[in-house]
Amino acid sequence: MNAVQPRPSAATLKVMSWNIHGGVGPDGAFDLDRIAALIARHKPDILALQEIDTRGRGIECLAPLEGLGIGHFTEARTIVAPDGHYGHALFSRWPTRAVELHDLSVRRREPRIAIEAQVLTPSGPLHVVAVHVGLAIGERRRQVMTLAAMAKRRRPLPTVMMGDFNDWFSFGLVTRTLTRVLPERTELRSFPARWPVMRLDRIYGSHEGMIARAWTDREARFASDHLPVIAEIRLPSGTAAWEPAGEGDVAPDWWQTGGSVHGAATDSRQPVSLTDPAGRPAPAGAGPDAGTDPRPGAPAGA
Repeated sequence: MNAVQPRPSAATLKVMSWNIHGGVGPDGAFDLDRIAALIARHKPDILALQEIDTRGRGIECLAPLEGLGIGHFTEARTIVAPDGHYGHALFSRWPTRAVELHDLSVRRREPRIAIEAQVLTPSGPLHVVAVHVGLAIGERRRQVMTLAAMAKRRRPLPTVMMGDFNDWFSFGLVTRTLTRVLPERTELRSFPARWPVMRLDRIYGSHEGMIARAWTDREARFASDHLPVIAEIRLPSGTAAWEPAGEGDVAPDWWQTGGSVHGAATDSRQPVSLTDPAGRPAPAGAGPDAGTDPRPGAPAGA
């Protein structure tokens, strides 16, 4: 489905996940204005973006995303370089609290972090996890087991988990593991954007009937190598707020990593640098998975 959908009623909310390929489209041009314009057409209440990249451009290049006006924000900077940073982010139209960053990194692979937050929607609290899962099968196995446990711990709070799961198989490891605790899921083909055949980008939900409907937007093929996944979410009634094990409210400053980082860094105001889970500098060649991504033109850190 390509048409822009009407804004959901008060009983539902709209979520969107999109791997923006570093802001670089198939024409090779970096253009966050066209990324922001497409997002604005869909008016998501909660937005997860993967592959946000400022390296070589400066922080000012992200101004089009700030202009979306989705005012509550937290970021996971998985790679920090002298000329910028790379990672993914979670945006919310409503206040967020209890933000935590979970280090999912596997030694000698690209650093990976999950963003966990409680979104205080008008219909009640919603547990949200934004992810960008690794490329290797063994890496994904460890990461999705952690993600499934994370969703299970927050029961009975409704959960939405969304992002790029890098699972090339419709009924592969990711699906089998996560659907045990998050039975609702989208099944939209999102990659490659020009001729989508793979369901890499997904939205999972914890309750039956939670995903009211889902669609994508083929116009995104001009802006990224992935299509976005958009869904209307119904919150089950009778949910109650939860308190996290530790502190971790979203950082109020734009483009500042927020939340408590488990196993990665102790200062919630500091970005996560390219280190292994024990905090040691990564060995040579342990950075972005050069040579492992089958996608042509993929930026460092697919």
